[in-house]
Amino acid sequence: MSTLAVSVGCPSGIGPEVSVVAVEALASARPDDQFVLVGDNAAIEAASAVRRVDLRLFRNVRVEPTSDLPEVQRRPGKPNVEAGRSQLAAIDRALALVLARTADALVTGPVAKSVIAATGVPFTGHTEYLAHKTNTNTAVMCFVGPSLRTSLVTTHLALRAVPGAITRDAVVKSIVLTARSLWRDFSVDSPRIGVCGLNPHAGEDGMLGDEDLRVIAPAVEDAREILQGIASVAGPIPAESAYRYGRGFDRYDAIVAMYHDQATIASKLVDFGDAVNVTLGLPIIRTSVDHGTGYDIAYTGSADARGMLAAMRMALSMAAARTSRGERAR
Repeated sequence: MSTLAVSVGCPSGIGPEVSVVAVEALASARPDDQFVLVGDNAAIEAASAVRRVDLRLFRNVRVEPTSDLPEVQRRPGKPNVEAGRSQLAAIDRALALVLARTADALVTGPVAKSVIAATGVPFTGHTEYLAHKTNTNTAVMCFVGPSLRTSLVTTHLALRAVPGAITRDAVVKSIVLTARSLWRDFSVDSPRIGVCGLNPHAGEDGMLGDEDLRVIAPAVEDAREILQGIASVAGPIPAESAYRYGRGFDRYDAIVAMYHDQATIASKLVDFGDAVNVTLGLPIIRTSVDHGTGYDIAYTGSADARGMLAAMRMALSMAAARTSRGERAR
């Protein structure tokens, strides 16, 4: 039996709606598991009404409200600063439940980064914020779907800042955390990791940039030493080839990308709606949808809950895998 703490995301977006729909499906199918919806109470009630979900029917579901905003502060598609505070409060409270071991995993709904930042709290994304809140030196963003797993070395950065952020240490940590998570969280006994180059054709022997030879290749060697006998690591590989061989886990069980869009374009092309954003390196399990707030369709009853359902299922699966591995990670 596992308990999920679910922060429902922006009260002006589709997060509350997809959260109640997904919880309804899982609470019925998995009566031994527990589900805690954390967020704005009025938004959760409105979303439940739109989708005709009565959460009171489920003894394994409870709502933990962090606010109760009037409609003017949670208008569909028009979040204000109070909606930003509500989003942040939900993340903080859901995280606290997991850190206190009241819940086994954190599942996060879609938020608006700019709206949270408008409250005065620096916020560039869940990955960075949760790393800060848990005093984690390195947290790695990873997208996991039925056809592809891909993690990132850098996350929410302007493209011009990416080359300088790709350090030997950062590449090594992303490779190692990816391999260890495959073993611990996804029951892959001998992980095969493909590492993308940064430049076209992985730099073409330095002709198209020297980062691949100067930084990424030595990092791959370092990771091989650390993971010797546990995982195999190949790279740097031209990105288009890495993803071709990573699709369907043909040659690689996961691909390590150098920057955000290198990973997300591939993931959303092959697994959109079913991929889950997983944060590696945290002291907790954290999964999330791989889509945004969907302001244009909020509270219309048309939001697709597949992503949230997949995120919740993956969190439960990861909790079970860690239990079976005895919480050991190599």
